[in-house]
Amino acid sequence: MEISVNSKCICGSDKKYKKCCKEFHDGKLPKTALELMRSRFSAYALGYANYIIETTHKDNCEFTHNRQTWLSDINNFCEYTDFQGLTILDFKDGNKESFVSFKAKLSQNGLDASFTEKSRFLKVDGKWYYIDGVFL
Repeated sequence: MEISVNSKCICGSDKKYKKCCKEFHDGKLPKTALELMRSRFSAYALGYANYIIETTHKDNCEFTHNRQTWLSDINNFCEYTDFQGLTILDFKDGNKESFVSFKAKLSQNGLDASFTEKSRFLKVDGKWYYIDGVFL
């Protein structure tokens, strides 16, 4: 998927992509876990596998030092998934640990692949990381 910098951001914020997730994809650090959650969703939609890897905590079950395999897995998922929308259901902000509950509307091969998750994020040395999530 491609997006114009002046289009609405894929994350559902109602902001233009250039004033929303693009800033994070270009290197700005999200100030909150909610900003990280939104930017990770749009990174998946845009196929930015490196961003997903760089924002995943090393204790996440999918974390691997075999970066090529991990990149390939993420790219395959992105290629065969249509990211249709993100709805934030709840956000519990903390200084070192935060939780974001959301519904991701997805489809794969024309079939609904949507899910609802409560994600947990940890802040390490001033940077937020996705650590894990529970499907709701």
